[in-house]
Amino acid sequence: MLNWTKIETAMKKLALSLILVALQICAHSQTVVPQPLSFRAEQGISLRRPRILGIDHVSFYTTAPDGVRRLYGDVLGLAAAAPVEPGGIVRYMVGKQWVGYSAAPDAKATDRMDHVAFSTDNIVALRRYLTEEGIKAGQIEGRPDHSLSFMLNDPEGRPIEFVERGKGEAPAAAASATSGHMIHTGFVVYHKDAEDHFYRDILGFRLYWHGADKPGTPDDWVAMQVPDGTDWLEYMLNQPEHMDLQLTGVMNHISLGVADMKKAQAIMESHGWKPHGDEQAEVGKDGKWQLDVYDPDLTRVELMEFKPVQKPCCNDFTGPHPTE
Repeated sequence: MLNWTKIETAMKKLALSLILVALQICAHSQTVVPQPLSFRAEQGISLRRPRILGIDHVSFYTTAPDGVRRLYGDVLGLAAAAPVEPGGIVRYMVGKQWVGYSAAPDAKATDRMDHVAFSTDNIVALRRYLTEEGIKAGQIEGRPDHSLSFMLNDPEGRPIEFVERGKGEAPAAAASATSGHMIHTGFVVYHKDAEDHFYRDILGFRLYWHGADKPGTPDDWVAMQVPDGTDWLEYMLNQPEHMDLQLTGVMNHISLGVADMKKAQAIMESHGWKPHGDEQAEVGKDGKWQLDVYDPDLTRVELMEFKPVQKPCCNDFTGPHPTE
């Protein structure tokens, strides 16, 4: 006589085993290889990239510190501050931002730009985000001004720093300062697609303006605005692989924003500067008033009005303009 109780128990155990096997197969088939955050963003999956707020500072090398002081302190009227980075000689305050200088390690080198730094309000999360994106980032370090920062290299090897400012007050700006806001920095770019992937796709920079020196030719300038502010990075395109000190200084530059170029020029003239040579105010291709001055190593410091006074040559602006 059959023992139906034992048969029923055995069948239940078999059914349970089959269910467990099926679940394991299903789970294995649904395993997804983790994708970079930028890939997930492209697929429309929500994520929160830590904010990148603007330019924190730009550092250069110099062979003539006294000449740097005459330009930034005497002509531009910016207040000097003690350095906060190793090897620094001096900083000049542009509002809460700053321009730094250190001694040139090689006087024969043609590139006087040391590094560009952008600000964030969550340095730990930003470094984690970039690491998850496959970007090799340095360790977070503290500075004497209580800021935290880390370094990395962009796809073309340009040193880029990210900074979270400390709670302390920034050194006061001078009353005679021509500008209180560094609105952009620029440097030579040879591989635009690679830089776009880094700055646009991973960091979230967005197009502000682009244009060319001659109509109908490829872009010579592409302005990429930070994702959470109005400052921008300018790609300087279509340049020769080997450049001399003068051309490199023109390309690898900073820009100080002003509300009124005539007033800014009047301040500079009251400090003893006079228009001469290439140091003349003019309306640029983007429709904004601009005026270039140069440090002793021929690095360009561009004064630029916040808003255009005429229509840009090539394309309309696609982002908000900076302010004081």
